[in-house]
Amino acid sequence: MTHIEFVDQTLRDGQQSLWGLRMRPYQAAQALPHLDQTGFRVIDLTGPGMFIVLLRQFADDPWACTDFLTRNMPNSINRAGMRTISVIGFSFTPDAIIDLYIQTMIKHGVEQFWLYDCLYDMPTLERVCRVTAEAGGTPVPAVMYGLTDVHDDAFFAARAREMTTFPGIKTVYVEDAAGVLTPERARTLLPAIREATGTVPLEIHCHNTTGLAQHNYIEAMKAGFTILHTASRPMANGPSLPSTEGMMPILETLGHTHGLDTSRFAPVEENFIWAAADAGYEVGRMAEYDPRIYQHQLPGGMTGTLKNQLAEHGMAHRLPEVLEEIPRVREELGQPIMATPFSQFVGVQAVLNVVTGRRWSIVPDECVQYALGHYGPLPRPVDPDVLDKILSSPRAGQFANWTRPQPTLKEIRQRFRPGMSDEELLLRFMCADEEVDAMLAAGPIQTDPRRMSSSIVRNLTDLIAQDRRSRAVSVTTPEFSVVLRK
Repeated sequence: MTHIEFVDQTLRDGQQSLWGLRMRPYQAAQALPHLDQTGFRVIDLTGPGMFIVLLRQFADDPWACTDFLTRNMPNSINRAGMRTISVIGFSFTPDAIIDLYIQTMIKHGVEQFWLYDCLYDMPTLERVCRVTAEAGGTPVPAVMYGLTDVHDDAFFAARAREMTTFPGIKTVYVEDAAGVLTPERARTLLPAIREATGTVPLEIHCHNTTGLAQHNYIEAMKAGFTILHTASRPMANGPSLPSTEGMMPILETLGHTHGLDTSRFAPVEENFIWAAADAGYEVGRMAEYDPRIYQHQLPGGMTGTLKNQLAEHGMAHRLPEVLEEIPRVREELGQPIMATPFSQFVGVQAVLNVVTGRRWSIVPDECVQYALGHYGPLPRPVDPDVLDKILSSPRAGQFANWTRPQPTLKEIRQRFRPGMSDEELLLRFMCADEEVDAMLAAGPIQTDPRRMSSSIVRNLTDLIAQDRRSRAVSVTTPEFSVVLRK
């Protein structure tokens, strides 16, 4: 019998995978007290991608959103994720900004950071772990799994072993972002990682893209993993993770224990069923098996975003073409592990190849920098013919001898007005001034679901239905007036 702990992914990877990071604070408000009291080891809360969507799409202040979430979960340990060489976007971020971002997130109540680099630039990963620990946070380095010809069990185990030597490490985290880990591979991979890491507790995070994540969790528990990543049922499954509810009978059958208050599950589920309906988003459901997943390996967290972006440009119908092109591009780029940012590099290049009809005729700067090794050691050389096309572009010449800029924080501050807060400085450094100005002009973020017009109308409709004698209800405030009649 083993005691199993849980990391909740409802608020971060669940909504990233299903809603494209478009969850606003008021949509989680009524679930927060229950999540806080459920007994999760950690709640994964936010990340740079969530910051950018809140700011650009809704003009919501992401720092205020983070404060609202942490303030309403005072008993929880909160976590954020980030890459080692970038915060917002896919371009490089100076170390001074990465360090300030970590320090500022800790100031806003985020105590843990899961940190990853899919090219396994280990010295850089160790540096960010050290910075996190020195700032008073807990670093959680991630072993990012990929189905490639390059990365075998020994490769992943060796990297996990090295991670256990980094400063401040209390757990190591294994993620299958694309959902392509099979139970057969898990039976060799996960014991190898367990043996390599000694007694350090291990976390497992598998997207349920193929419906096999629960089976992989069973293999993980057999191998000695004791921390599972799950989400509330409406925010689980499909491109998301297994549901917390669904893991309960599995633990019981296997004879394992847990410390979760299961009476808290239903209110959280009800909240996100409402939130999905309120915003017009989908709830999670088990995915039908599709063997193409093992070819394109599109990560769960990127699935919703890619669909949304194609739809916004009137190209939703071209998704099948893009999915067919992705494996080809991925192979030509040397089989990078399909997680941020490399899954985006592959996906964007696939979209460009499909839309233009001329493969590799347009190559984003990030792909050029990747091919030149600026993002880290390549898993395998880029296809020679493709590399010739990439290097023949004018941008390749500009990046040939390029190095990552590393201005000091003092030098960065000199670009902005004196006295600017760390929070605003970070947003203005990573986003356009116009976007930050629009956020500041928008005023306080919306946190009360009862003040959303759709909720008000629905509640009044329910009130009329409950009292058959009522023929009408009217509500008038200085801001609006609503009259409903039977």
